[in-house]
Amino acid sequence: MPSRISDCLRANPVYIHHKQLDLNLVKGLPDSHAWTNLQDDYPSVYLCTVETVPVVDLDDKKVLDLVGHACKTWGVFQVRNHGISKILLDEIESTGKRLFSLPMHQKLKASRSPDGISGYGLARISSFFPKIMWSEGFTIIGSPVEHAHQLWPQDCTKFCDVIQEYEKEMKKLARKLILLILGSLGLTEEDVKWAGPEGAFEGGSAALQFNSYPVCPEPDRAMGLAAHTDSTILTILHQNNTSGLQVLRDGNGWVTVPPLPGALVVNIGDLLHILSNGLYPSVLHRVIVNRTQYRLSIAYLYGPQSTVKVSPLHKLIDQGHPPLYGTVTWSEYLGTKAKYFDKALSSIRIYAPLNGFGDTDDHKGVTAG
Repeated sequence: MPSRISDCLRANPVYIHHKQLDLNLVKGLPDSHAWTNLQDDYPSVYLCTVETVPVVDLDDKKVLDLVGHACKTWGVFQVRNHGISKILLDEIESTGKRLFSLPMHQKLKASRSPDGISGYGLARISSFFPKIMWSEGFTIIGSPVEHAHQLWPQDCTKFCDVIQEYEKEMKKLARKLILLILGSLGLTEEDVKWAGPEGAFEGGSAALQFNSYPVCPEPDRAMGLAAHTDSTILTILHQNNTSGLQVLRDGNGWVTVPPLPGALVVNIGDLLHILSNGLYPSVLHRVIVNRTQYRLSIAYLYGPQSTVKVSPLHKLIDQGHPPLYGTVTWSEYLGTKAKYFDKALSSIRIYAPLNGFGDTDDHKGVTAG
């Protein structure tokens, strides 16, 4: 059965005209990958900041309060005791390293078609920027078998088994996190019509995104993944032990999200920003690269069915808090993002922010780092 998110993305193609370069063989930074004025938009803050992204223990008795505070003040948090085994996290990381260590000619056999969704290639947001990002990616939507056969014609069983197990466990975790986030808003799954009769979000759609960031000869002039928000409900990210992910924090600039052993990064996407009527910000994030250390991340991007109508939840609306956004399906929103890019949320906003229910700054992008 075709994945619903694939139908959604095919309806809103993003054409990428940049050519994939084998970054592992490059000795100097090509002009095509040389970004300038990386700090023009926002000031840069690294590990020296006194504030760090919240870390939430899902077994904590105050988990609803902790999740709610993290969502409202940051739009991103790390989770411990999430139920995903270290063995599986190690396996998915090894799987990603095995994939990206293949020769370029082999990876290109599984390339994304010009208007395709799954496969090997550059990030979807690449088409919105004049320079190429210092990264390569591999997207899986639905069954991984077809592309896996292209990568490993003799035996792709191990690859497919790990992917399927990881997706199964991530789906469980995504549902758990959504219920916690709803609970932090004083809501239940019954307040979300598309949650399904059992409140299990059975109709949800997902994509798995592998991201590889090779060592870079001039990291101060390169960009791993440009600033963007995710067009999802939420994204769950596993990153290896190399720093690189940064989130924009009001008043602090760019704050690095340090890799914590066994922890996963959870960030709010645009659709949850809409559902919360702007209370929970869709976090702007990017990835910087490293001169000596390789970085790998695996993002699980979760959303509803492509045709589900998303709007501010009814119980969050009253006379003092009118709906800030109109109704939109995920498919329609991706189309808006493909057209307006960093103005997508603003383009569907009805009212200016009121009484603490506010839209964040205009956002950039449609993927995860």
